[in-house]
Amino acid sequence: MGRNEPVVAEVFGLYERFGDSDYIGEPVSQIEHMSQAAQCAMAEGFDDEVVLAAFFHDIGHICAEGAENMGGLGVVSHERLGADYLRSAGFSERMARLVEYHVQAKRYLTLREPGYYERLSEASRRTLEYQGGVMSEAEADAFEQDPLCEVSLRMRQWDEMAKERHVPLIDLGLLKEKALRLLAA
Repeated sequence: MGRNEPVVAEVFGLYERFGDSDYIGEPVSQIEHMSQAAQCAMAEGFDDEVVLAAFFHDIGHICAEGAENMGGLGVVSHERLGADYLRSAGFSERMARLVEYHVQAKRYLTLREPGYYERLSEASRRTLEYQGGVMSEAEADAFEQDPLCEVSLRMRQWDEMAKERHVPLIDLGLLKEKALRLLAA
C-alpha cells in the first residue's frame, strides 16, 4: 500500500459514513449532491483538480464534527473547514481554494448576476446570511482579480444544479484514482 492510500481511504471514508445523510434542506443526500457536482465538472472537460474540488466542495459539512451549525442548514464556515481539511490531507492549494471559494462565488453572484438570488434554493438563500451575505462592490472587484474566479463561478453553478433526484452516482473508484494521482504528483 502506498503512502497516499490511507489518506484517500480516510477522505472517501467520510462519504461512506455520512454520504447518505440528507443534504441540508435539499431533496438529495450528501453523496448524491457531491457526485452530481463532480459529474458536471467532468462533462465540461475540467481537469482532475477541478473535478475533485467539485466533489469535495461541501466536505466541510461532514469532516468537522461538533462545528457550529447554521440553524440546521449545515456547518458554519464549512467552505474554510473543508479547504483546511483537504490541505492537511495533502491536496493542492488550488483545490483547497476552489472548495473555499464556492461560498464566495455565491456571494458574488447574488450581487452581480440579476435573478441569481431568486434562483437559489430556499436552503441556499437562508445560509447566505451566515456566509456574509451579498458581496460588497469592493469585495466583488477583488474577487474578479483572483485567477480562480471564473472556475469558482462555474463550480457554483454546478453546486446549484447538483440537486436532482434519482441521478446515478459517479464511480467513486474513478474519483479515488484521480485523488491518488494528484497526491502523488
